[in-house]
Amino acid sequence: MSLFEPKTETNELLKSRVAPDDWTNPKPAEIYNLVIIGAGPCGLIAAAGTTGLGGKVALIERHAMGGDCLNVGCVPSKSLIRAARVAAELRHASTFGIEPKDSQIHFSTAMERMRELRAKISQVDSVHRYQKELGVDVFLGTGAFKSATSIEVDGQTLNFKKALIATGARATKPPIPGLWESGAHTNETIFSLTELPKRLAVIGAGATGCELSQAFARFGSEVTLFDHGPNILKGEDTDASAIVDQTMREDGVNILCETSIHRVSSNDDIKTIHYTLGDSQNTLDVDAILVSVGRTPNIESLNLEAAQISYHNRGIEVDDQLRTSNKRIFAAGDVAMKYQFTHTADAAARIVIQNALFHGRKKLSDLVIPWCTFTDPE
Repeated sequence: MSLFEPKTETNELLKSRVAPDDWTNPKPAEIYNLVIIGAGPCGLIAAAGTTGLGGKVALIERHAMGGDCLNVGCVPSKSLIRAARVAAELRHASTFGIEPKDSQIHFSTAMERMRELRAKISQVDSVHRYQKELGVDVFLGTGAFKSATSIEVDGQTLNFKKALIATGARATKPPIPGLWESGAHTNETIFSLTELPKRLAVIGAGATGCELSQAFARFGSEVTLFDHGPNILKGEDTDASAIVDQTMREDGVNILCETSIHRVSSNDDIKTIHYTLGDSQNTLDVDAILVSVGRTPNIESLNLEAAQISYHNRGIEVDDQLRTSNKRIFAAGDVAMKYQFTHTADAAARIVIQNALFHGRKKLSDLVIPWCTFTDPE
C-alpha cells in the first residue's frame, strides 16, 4: 500500500508537491557549501537556513519531501487523534447538557479530512517551494556517497564542502512468522485505510502504539494492544503510564502486557495472532494489525564506507557536535540521535548549520528536550 493511496484528489495534490513524477533534477553546481541527504524536518530546516544565509545547498530526497512528519507521522496521526477525541467527547456530551442528534462516526470522512489537511500543509515542504522560492537545488532520487567529498544521485555527482545525513528512520519490522504475509500495517500504511477495522491488534505499546490504539478504539474498533514489557509507555514515568493505561481501558482497549507473539496465520481476511501470556498459549482473531515496535535507521543505501563514516545498527555515530567520523560530514535527526522527535530534528539542524558553516562549537548535550505523548490524557 502506497503513501498516496487511495487515489483521491487530495493525495494527487500531495504527490504533485512532495514527489512529482514530472520533476527534472537540476544541473549540479560546481561545488556546494552543504549537500543534504534526506528532506524530512532536519534536512528541510538545514536547507532553508543555509540558503537563507547565502550558502549554496543541494537537497536530496528519494521518497517524499516532508519525511515521516508530514506524510506518515505527526500530521496524519494528530489529525486522526483530534477526530477521535471529538468522538469521545460526544459520548459524554449529555454530562454537559448537550444531546447530539447524530453521533454516528464516519471513519472515511475523518480520514479524508486528514488527507485534506496533509495536502494543504504539504505546500510548505514542496519541491517547488524549496527550489523556486528558496533557491535550493532539489534532487529526487537515491543519494549515495561516491567519496569523502562527493555524493552521487541519479547519475550526477554533487561535490561538497560539508554534508549532512538526515535520512531519518523507518518502522522496525519484527521477523514474526506470517506477520507481514498477513498484510500487517506500520505507520507508513495505516493512514491509507478507508474503512474502520472491526477488530484491530496493535503490537507495541510505545507512544505511537498507544496513541493509535486509543484513537481507533474511540472510532469503534475492538482494539487489543500487545507489548512484551510489564507496562505501556516504558519511556514515561510509571505513575503517568498507569493513568494512561486506565483511561485507555475505559475507552475499550484490551491491553495485554508481558506477552510474546510467536506467529500470525491468515485465513481469507481474518488474521490469527498466536501468543503466550504467562503460562498459557492463546490466539486472537483480528481484521487488521498495526506494528509499532521501534525505528530502524535509514543507512543501507548511503555507501557510508566510501566516505569513511562509522555506523552501527542504531544509526550513524556522531559526536556531541553532530560530526561523523568524517569531520566534513554531519548526521542528525532519527538516523543518528536517541530522541526521535520532530522538534529535536529541528534543533539539531540549527546546530549543524552553526557548526558546519561557521566553525561553531554548539553541542547537542546542551539541549533540554521536552516531549509529549498525544494520548488522552497527554
